[in-house]
Amino acid sequence: MASFTGPEDLRRYVGGIFEQALADDDLGPRLAATGVTLKVVTTEPDAALLLDLPNKHVALGSPDDPVDATMRMTSETANRFWLGQVNLPVAMARRQVGVEGRIGALLKLVPSTKTLFPAYRALLEADGRADLLQG
Repeated sequence: MASFTGPEDLRRYVGGIFEQALADDDLGPRLAATGVTLKVVTTEPDAALLLDLPNKHVALGSPDDPVDATMRMTSETANRFWLGQVNLPVAMARRQVGVEGRIGALLKLVPSTKTLFPAYRALLEADGRADLLQG
């Protein structure tokens, strides 16, 4: 199963697509307007990514950083989600994805995140990451 090799992969690929989205003239203002700060925490390997959407800031972080909502999952599940292979509500029900904090705020983002799937795949392709493209 394909997973990130370290925190740098989470930052480069998931963080990278959010940086692209936040810089987009259409999507950026919509994401920022949600007012959501989100943390994505992965295991296997351990990493944390902070997404401060109102301030259009993306950075590696700590599992203890204060945010509105936190998503926890294995890096394999994170990769599969961004490839469009994981249904978030189903994964939450199956406890493959843990969510803490303002769940409603997180769910506001779901429609916008689906538009990021092609950018995620394109970034992996550009970097020659066939290992992650397998999902």
